[in-house]
Amino acid sequence: MFRLLPDIANDCLRGFRTQDARRSQALRNWFQAFALPNVREARGLELLREWLSPEQLAQYDANSYFDVTGCDSGKRYRICHGTAMNVYEIDFAGNPRNGWCFVPNAPLVAGDVMLAQKIALETDERGALVVAKNFMPTASAFRQHCSPTPTR
Repeated sequence: MFRLLPDIANDCLRGFRTQDARRSQALRNWFQAFALPNVREARGLELLREWLSPEQLAQYDANSYFDVTGCDSGKRYRICHGTAMNVYEIDFAGNPRNGWCFVPNAPLVAGDVMLAQKIALETDERGALVVAKNFMPTASAFRQHCSPTPTR
């Protein structure tokens, strides 16, 4: 009987190690699933920040939006942090005139979408607005979407 104890103990330990390995792997997978969206979002914002001019970067850091000038018309647009219905044509006082909704055909994080919108307006404004959906922004929606609160 005492000779069987080491074998029984080894079998029990082997079972515990297998269960621990499975639990560890499951826990690791769970943490990675939650970390990936944050990593993607951080990488998207990092890329956006690299492409912003110093003025746009200061504006984005202070207000969570930045202004761009259309290459064809010279109109000013405000791109607010977000992935849809976040582009506003603004007047000289910074008030919204029109809203424009255009996004890439792939599901992307906010930083990547905003960078695509910036590049589109600065290099092919007419082409971007041809595919964009126009909407009339309300003052409250504009304030809520483009509120001067930092995203970092």
